[in-house]
Amino acid sequence: MAYWLQQYGFEPTLIERAPALREGGYIIDFWGLGFDVAEKMGLLPALKNDGYAIDEVRLVNEQGKRIGGFSAHAFQSMLGERYLSILRSDLAKRIYESLDGRVKTIFGDSITAIEQDNDGVRVAFKHAAPERFDLVIGAGGLHSPVRKLVFGPEGRFEKYLGYYSASFSIDGYPPREPRAYVSYAEPGRQVSRYSLRGDRAVFFFVFSRETKLLVGQHDLKAQKDILREVFGEDGWECPDILKAMETCSDLYFDSVSQIRMDTWSRGRVALIGDACFCPSLLAGQGSALAMTGAYVLAGELKKAGGDYHIAFRNYEQLFHPLIIRKQRAAERFSGSFAPKTKFGIFVRNQVIRLMSLPFVANLAMGRLLSDPLTLPVYDSR
Repeated sequence: MAYWLQQYGFEPTLIERAPALREGGYIIDFWGLGFDVAEKMGLLPALKNDGYAIDEVRLVNEQGKRIGGFSAHAFQSMLGERYLSILRSDLAKRIYESLDGRVKTIFGDSITAIEQDNDGVRVAFKHAAPERFDLVIGAGGLHSPVRKLVFGPEGRFEKYLGYYSASFSIDGYPPREPRAYVSYAEPGRQVSRYSLRGDRAVFFFVFSRETKLLVGQHDLKAQKDILREVFGEDGWECPDILKAMETCSDLYFDSVSQIRMDTWSRGRVALIGDACFCPSLLAGQGSALAMTGAYVLAGELKKAGGDYHIAFRNYEQLFHPLIIRKQRAAERFSGSFAPKTKFGIFVRNQVIRLMSLPFVANLAMGRLLSDPLTLPVYDSR
């Protein structure tokens, strides 16, 4: 959002709670409209350099024996060369570098109050002195503090999908299979790993839970305790993975949820990305959709000459139908994410086995992978 606003002559200020750019995190698949936006930003060479080529999704049993999977070539035939896998933190780093120091950034602070009037917005911070702005754009993700301050409690908009996910990365994990995404499942839970450059490996957990857990968003100890409880008796490499988890401090742990809102703006405040239209990680496209939403909102502000009433309305009218489609597709897909019975796992594995056939891949994933929206073109002058 800051990149495009700066391109169009606005003067954005970035507020980031973390003391510096975040590192680690999980690996994401990147395609579709977000890929097109990245191309417009000139980021594709860097993203392809940072990204990973996954040739195979492999399913294993508790002894580590291959029991299914598919070649990633099925997706490549559907998406061509406009697809890559990349650490979420590497994508964020490249976007931030594209600002080239031209945008004021305040790290290690957060917004605590927002007061609107006819002339602007007064924003109070946890540490810095209050400031006035013309507009505030909330891009704080699933647990957006701007959304809470302006629109109300998170529970009013969250649709919990019945799963939790977690991810971490470490150095020196012995199995090295650089081009294979390896997964092991038991009823209601699954753990996967992928090898990164520099002798690093990233792990991804998902498990079902009927009701939301009472665990703090930043309570690292409690989160690790839950993962040990859920996966502690499982086979394959689970004992080694849980042991390796003890040394990590960058654990991502959160519910698999969607954010559903009738409107994404109120007065001079608007929301983008997961803050207002989180499709959940089941859609596999959260970062790409967030980048697209930012491109559209900034472009509409440019097109409207800064008239936020017009820009906010056009942004929602253009983008809301696509998000509804993506959220519905992700919700339908949720049952196959971590099947809750042995039979469910068996059926899921048989479908996955057929995913090497392009027509089966298209039938199973086409709605998630397609973006039925033509990216608008905005005059950058």
